[in-house]
Formats: sequence, structure tokens, C-alpha cells
Amino acid sequence: MKFGVIVFPGSNCDRDMMHALQDDLQQEVVMLWHKDRDLSMFTKDDCIVLPGGFSYGDYLRCGALARFSPMMEQVIAFANNGGKVLGVCNGFQILCESGLLPGVLLLNDHQKFTCKNVYIKTETDSNFVSKKVGNKVLKIPVAHGEGRYHADAATLEKLNANNQVVFRYCNEQGEVHIDSNPNGATNNIAGICNEGRNVFGMMPHPERACSDALHNIDGRAILQAFTMMN
Repeated sequence: MKFGVIVFPGSNCDRDMMHALQDDLQQEVVMLWHKDRDLSMFTKDDCIVLPGGFSYGDYLRCGALARFSPMMEQVIAFANNGGKVLGVCNGFQILCESGLLPGVLLLNDHQKFTCKNVYIKTETDSNFVSKKVGNKVLKIPVAHGEGRYHADAATLEKLNANNQVVFRYCNEQGEVHIDSNPNGATNNIAGICNEGRNVFGMMPHPERACSDALHNIDGRAILQAFTMMN
């Protein structure tokens, strides 16, 4: 299989993602410019990645402009046809803006940019990412100013009922508590998936926890999940 990593004006984690996939996981990676319109080289067993950064400067609202790029038109079609899509940080914001995932990412509750290691865990095995990660508590970096996941009560009820919450922020012991929440996200939500379980978004950066040189490879299990068949 192969990964397509989209580069928007303002993306700054695209090369981090490329190196994690290509050098740490030995996967084929194709860099995709935001103005491109061709995803014909990808099948639904491949994966399109929307990396972190500040697409279009985040001047209107995080991800709001990127949602209308030519490439996103193709990504939406790709996802609707069952193709795997992963959005990390700004990529998560773009997926929510595009309607591929429910909810929205708001300004952190402390109104400051946060950049540090956090702990996350999954509580379901209803998707291929959770099955690969298992019950292990993962230490993954975050770097965002608008990472507070929010959705209305009906959406949250549906997410929980359908087991679409992939990751929640927790402490090192795996306890989900407000003190382990880095941005005030509702219900400590750090990542979700769509009903079809082929579109995933998360605020923490797994690509920054893949290298032996960084003494943290907890992110590998997350990215490796996308190399496997559903």
C-alpha cells in the first residue's frame, strides 16, 4: 500500500509525517500538492494523510479554507468511496470543517498554545486503529492552540453509542481525568472516527513519536494500523 501526504500552504508537519512513514515504517509515500486533483493512483486500501500545521495561515478559522482546496474535493470523494483518511492536528480540523468528521476544534480553554507530551488511550476495539493499539497507554506529543474538541449533546451521544471515540486524554496510569486534559476537550476526546471507520482525526502527533532517536515510538502502532487491511 502507499500513503499520500497532502501539503497545504502553511503545512509544517508534512515532512515529519513523510519521514515517519517512509523511514520509520518503510512505507511508500507520495507528496500531494493542495492544488492537485488526481488521486487515481490510490486505492481504498491506501491512505491519504492530512498533516499538522497552519493551512492557509488559519486566517479565517482553522481548516476552513483548506476544506475548499481542489485536493480536498478529491479526498472527500475518496473517503466517501471507502478510502482510508487520517487527519492529524490541523488535518483533524480540516476533516471536521469538511464534514468528514462531526464536531469542531475550538480555542484551548486556557487560551494558550500547548506543546508537550500527553497520554492517550483507546477504550474500544471497534476500529482497526484501536485493535492495533490495544489497551496500552500511549505517550504522544501535542502542539496546538485550537485543539479543544467540541460537539453538541446529540453528536456526543451518537459518538459514544457508536464507539467512534478512538482516543481520550488520560494520565500515565490510564485514568481519564480533567487534569490530564491539555485543552479542555469535551469528555477528554483526543481523536474520533466516522461511522464507516475509514476516516480518523486526532490532535496528538503520532509521527513525532516514531523514531528510536527520540526515545519514544508509541506513535508507530497508530500509523502501522493504517498499513493493515480493515
